[in-house]
Amino acid sequence: MSAEDTGSTVVLSLPSAKVEILKYGATVISWTIAGKEQLWTSTAAKLDGSKPVRGGIPLVFPVFGKSSAEGFADLPQHGFARNSTWEFLGVTKSEPLTVQFALSPAEANKEVYSKWDNGDNDFTLIFSVELKPDSLSTKIEVENTDKHAWKFNWLFHTYLGINEIEDTLVNNLPGETCYDQLLKETYEEKAPAITFSEETDRIYKEVSTEKLLQVIELGKVVHNVRRENLPDVVVWNPWIAKSGGMGDFEPKSGYHNMLCIEPGHVHDFVELKPGEKWEATQTIYKGDDIKLQSI
Repeated sequence: MSAEDTGSTVVLSLPSAKVEILKYGATVISWTIAGKEQLWTSTAAKLDGSKPVRGGIPLVFPVFGKSSAEGFADLPQHGFARNSTWEFLGVTKSEPLTVQFALSPAEANKEVYSKWDNGDNDFTLIFSVELKPDSLSTKIEVENTDKHAWKFNWLFHTYLGINEIEDTLVNNLPGETCYDQLLKETYEEKAPAITFSEETDRIYKEVSTEKLLQVIELGKVVHNVRRENLPDVVVWNPWIAKSGGMGDFEPKSGYHNMLCIEPGHVHDFVELKPGEKWEATQTIYKGDDIKLQSI
């Protein structure tokens, strides 16, 4: 096993698995098992720090989407974590192989950070990436290092790789409260499983973290997503028109091969008082049988 700092990226390698993290945005841009890519990253994604990466696992902080809330209204979509260059802290554990990255106001994209409460919030983010032969864990620790309280959203904007979106479903979301961002409506999910035949953009709110989210293709589980302290789940696929309108989304047929399952805390803001910390983890792993849960 090894961890290599290439300058712009950090590459973790095991005999059968590998993950590559771009320091810009601390964005996971590739994760392979036995040579097979598990994520989806656009072939036109900008990896030079000129804009956030289209694909992989972008980090969303301190706001999800756009918000009119006081202190957030001037921020661009999804905040500044994904378009700031993080400090690489090195290997923190060899078994399982784990590395960490840090972001504070000193490293943050100044132009964007200044639009969050006028750049008046001191913080430290510690992002950990843990690689095992059949799983990838991403953990965030948020600390308020200021003398006043502040609020934030967090989300892992994970692009999972799949073979065909129309053969794919997501289970264990029936009965959950859903806000459909296309219909601008809130409703209870009635479908026994989430299927895909058109553009999909939904926020499932306050889903028990005891629920295992499974991405299933043709009856086979291809991804399992476990969440710790991440009660909300965004399910997104841009489909034809939206893909065609994004200059950095290539190939345009790529919507067939990706599905965003995005664990986060976005239905409201987390508030941290001075000195307080908040942490959350996403773990994606392979294998396992289909598990139906109605927690």
